[in-house]
Amino acid sequence: MASVCSLLLPALALALALALGPAAGEARRPLAGEARRPLALEALGEAGELAGELWGAGLPGDLPELEPECRQLLAAFAEGSAALTGCLGRRARPVRLCQACHLHYRRLLAQYGSIARAVGNSSESHNCAKSILTSDRLQIVVTLSEFFNETWEAANCANCLKNNSEGLSDSTVEFLDLFNKSLTCFEHNLQGQTIYLSPNNYTEVCKNCNETYKMLNDLYNNLQRMNRQGGESGHSAHLCIDVEDAMNITRKLWSRTFNCSVPCSDTVPVIAVSSFILFLPIVFYLSSFLHSKQKKRILILPKRIQSNASLVNIQEKYS
Repeated sequence: MASVCSLLLPALALALALALGPAAGEARRPLAGEARRPLALEALGEAGELAGELWGAGLPGDLPELEPECRQLLAAFAEGSAALTGCLGRRARPVRLCQACHLHYRRLLAQYGSIARAVGNSSESHNCAKSILTSDRLQIVVTLSEFFNETWEAANCANCLKNNSEGLSDSTVEFLDLFNKSLTCFEHNLQGQTIYLSPNNYTEVCKNCNETYKMLNDLYNNLQRMNRQGGESGHSAHLCIDVEDAMNITRKLWSRTFNCSVPCSDTVPVIAVSSFILFLPIVFYLSSFLHSKQKKRILILPKRIQSNASLVNIQEKYS
């Protein structure tokens, strides 16, 4: 505010000088032998002295100046917003938002809560919440807070953290440990072998990392079932973006890059059930054919026709 006033005062002095120039020139005539100063410069000097007197008297007390406590709260929120924004930007790819930025997010929530509850000490001070949050149309502090909250909820970070958001949950730590082991296994089996392998031949990777990948995939499926029912964090939704992105990366490497496949342990039951369903129509029609009675039509000649035939035979005999 002081810098703004320091810029406005010279402009005010110049305008006052231009307005009072002629009057200042008539009020004082130069003495004999004294160099005559331009009227505008004389008026400017007098206006500068008048502005200095006004500045020394102090600015009006009704200007929207923040109290020292409110100014400190606003500065703390600005620093917290910058720290969280930097963390989100640096952890965007690969996604590590929840595990790397949850402390920044908790700190920002506390700073925003302090602004919403804070009131100045002096009797004439304004409420900090009203001065900072709702004193203008833009409400930049509220807008920033809503943006961070929406981003955090869209990432489902609560499903990676404990109930009080104090740190990563045990299941998330276990998953990330298996994820790192899988990547280490991939890298270990690729080093020193790429010159001997064709681009589509990763047999060693598929064979040596199969067990680790299977454990990771099973754990991910279990975490999905837990979150549908409400797991450690108490939120029944998708898994957090960190876990989902890590699993997507691993599956793409396993299936697309290495062209590996996990053998299904339920192959025999699946084949048995499929064969049974396939042969059901044949068994049905065969049993229907065997148990159905085929009725043959028996032709019974009428007696009148038989008598006529006998009469013809008798006539031929006697002729």
